[in-house]
Amino acid sequence: MRILLACDKFKGTLTAPEVHARLAPALTAAGHTVESVPIADGGDGTVEAAVSAGFTRHTAEVTGPLSTPVTAVWAESAGTAVIEMAQASGLALVTSAWGSAPDAHTALTATSAGTGELIAAALDAGCTEIVLGVGGSATTDGGAGMLTALGVRLLDESGHPVPAGGVGLEHLARVDTADLHPRLREGRAHVILASDVENPLTGHQGAAAVYGPQKGAGPTEVERLDRALERFAARVPDGAHHAARTGAGAAGGMGFGAFAVLGAASVPGADYVLDLVGFGRALGTAEAVVTGEGRFDEQTLSGKGPGAVIAAARDAGLRVHVVCGSSEIPADQASGLGLAGIHTLTDLAALADCLADPAPVLERLAAELLAPALEAPAD
Repeated sequence: MRILLACDKFKGTLTAPEVHARLAPALTAAGHTVESVPIADGGDGTVEAAVSAGFTRHTAEVTGPLSTPVTAVWAESAGTAVIEMAQASGLALVTSAWGSAPDAHTALTATSAGTGELIAAALDAGCTEIVLGVGGSATTDGGAGMLTALGVRLLDESGHPVPAGGVGLEHLARVDTADLHPRLREGRAHVILASDVENPLTGHQGAAAVYGPQKGAGPTEVERLDRALERFAARVPDGAHHAARTGAGAAGGMGFGAFAVLGAASVPGADYVLDLVGFGRALGTAEAVVTGEGRFDEQTLSGKGPGAVIAAARDAGLRVHVVCGSSEIPADQASGLGLAGIHTLTDLAALADCLADPAPVLERLAAELLAPALEAPAD
């Protein structure tokens, strides 16, 4: 059979290409033809998916979320740059640098400057389209750090730059875009925000209220950050309009900064990445599909990469096998989705072993995909 592997990462353990590398040998040895198309949803793993699709890998030293240097990767092909916010401004970078979970201080001061520096590097390299994948961010600064790295001046009443992080926006009096990177200012390049987040910038469904707690913000910090983001929106032309837009609250308000100042367009992250890596073409020649990620649950089916794969394969009349670390999808729901099987690592090994070293468990799980069910046609 012609089998399409289209898996996302197993977060914190294996990248999507690593997942494929553990699954493909058993399928190939059994005589199947395997095509591998690693996927992502705009968050972490997006750059790796682009590289696997033929994009060129670039590295840059940029400002991390705690204002210390980090090395980040971005990808480029034919003038299109793929930038992953998590590479430069990710929550995982706070945890690794801080040595523990993020706290109130990091929630208030984390900056998205490194993401702006990656965008600037891509623009300076001649890219005309910047695909900004957001997700896994440490920041709640409305994209302020990103904008300053691109030449925007965020000033207080005395004309001095405001401090980094969302807390700095408490002092914001004026936004000066005169020195915005010339390729953006002159319309010679444009930005596409790849995200599936629908939250507005502020309020009870906003960036601070919904995502601030996972970044270390307690109730007091959430309130301060929400007020600071409101102040930011009030000082940007048409700020109220952009603050209310779907996705303005993505990545700690990065969506707002990209919409209001950079004129960014927005696309569903999973769908965009699937197009980017050639999933549609590969699906057209497949006879069976294998997808999955670390945790298979309702969120997977609501805009994430494997959910989009399942829907597309069902529309094409193909059944899908899901491989995952663990699953919260009951058998009757799986059947209704047209799934031929859900294969979990925790069925084969203890959870601790799956988290510590999932690769050999995934290789054992690959044997399950050789069962006759793989060849069963969709209903």
